[in-house]
Amino acid sequence: MTCLFLPVSLSATAHALRSNQLDLLAFIEDTCKRIDALEPYIHALLPETAWRTRLINEAKVLQERFPDPATRPALYGIPLGVKDLFNIDGFPTHAGSQLPANVFAGPEATCVSALRSAGAIILGKTVSTEFAWAEPGPTRNPHDLAHTPGGSSSGSAAAVAAGFCPLALGTQTVGSVIRPAAFCGVVGFKPSYGRISTDGMVFCSPSLDTIGFFTADVAGVVLVAPLLCRNWQAAKTHTLPVLGVPDGPYLAQASPEALAAFEKQLSMLEKAGYTVRRIKAMSDIDTINQRNRQLVFAEMAQVHATWFAEYEMLYRPRTVAAIREGQQVGPEALATTRMGRALVRAKFQVLMSQNAIDLWVAPAAQGPAPEGIDTTGNPVMNLPWTYAGLPTITLPAGKAENGLPLGLQCVADFMADEQLVAWAEKLGSVLHTGIIIAI
Repeated sequence: MTCLFLPVSLSATAHALRSNQLDLLAFIEDTCKRIDALEPYIHALLPETAWRTRLINEAKVLQERFPDPATRPALYGIPLGVKDLFNIDGFPTHAGSQLPANVFAGPEATCVSALRSAGAIILGKTVSTEFAWAEPGPTRNPHDLAHTPGGSSSGSAAAVAAGFCPLALGTQTVGSVIRPAAFCGVVGFKPSYGRISTDGMVFCSPSLDTIGFFTADVAGVVLVAPLLCRNWQAAKTHTLPVLGVPDGPYLAQASPEALAAFEKQLSMLEKAGYTVRRIKAMSDIDTINQRNRQLVFAEMAQVHATWFAEYEMLYRPRTVAAIREGQQVGPEALATTRMGRALVRAKFQVLMSQNAIDLWVAPAAQGPAPEGIDTTGNPVMNLPWTYAGLPTITLPAGKAENGLPLGLQCVADFMADEQLVAWAEKLGSVLHTGIIIAI
């Protein structure tokens, strides 16, 4: 096992850069050296000519713009990784595909502009699976290069885990933020559906696509969420949340190892004073899974209708198969799958109310990252929460027998993102076993 895991605390780094405790140019130079040393093994970033010169020049411009530490914005000098689904001024977008960049050209993504306005510097584009679906790129897991980092936000999760950047943007259609965060041992946050503007991104399934991001710890989420999420109102939590375990066929989809680790995590939380309630839920998980599949594939077929007609030969096999299957989904079936999102959400809300629970908790993946990079792993543990549009966060939660990370997935009610993040800080402190470098 070759471990290149060395994440950088976003909140600590941002504070140090704003206050001049850390020199910006020296920090950027150290970052470049780390990328030079490790990127040939990890492959988290898309190739870019003269990227080091660009980063240094952008850092110098930022220094000149904000000479007074008191005026520096929240993310002053923070390198930002951006999944190759987002348009960025001055960068081509390929969406992890071989299609020409002009196909996806358009204004810069709103979320990217917001983070740049807050002082972030674009580190570069991060590797995505093809069109955010099942065909992986070359990225490897920094914990063990023989294993996948997860996907579709593969490069973003790996870049944060390897210490290339303290912050990276991703997207989630099924499990593309939560699962790779768990596999790479970092924090992944997916807000409620629609909470972050999706302007300027290439869609996979517009009814499900949600922008999320990766940081080394929950403190980083606390810093970034108000910059991206509409109408963010910081929550103060004076009591511990009541945790709900969704017992039944959904939970049974996890591996025996993941379930055993989950029980240990629950025991740790109960010893720390949390109330855990086991609730029968999602007896219809097979139907939920099937409807989600139909929805994703049908909307992929719609999104790609023009591109696929012209460039089909450039699409990879699993993407072609998804689009072909989606083309067979009729209007009535599509309407049913879309309506199903609200029905599943309502069922969760009823269960939460009846059982007086605040958060659902579950394994963030079926187990640790699978070996090999031909697949990014199965997202079924994330699927129902994304289908319902609920806010979700993954917390690093120990390691599997092979030494790879495991994650705990915490899910709140729709639009209760602020409460989720506030509770996650305390939950994370109970589960925390990793080493985070605070610069």
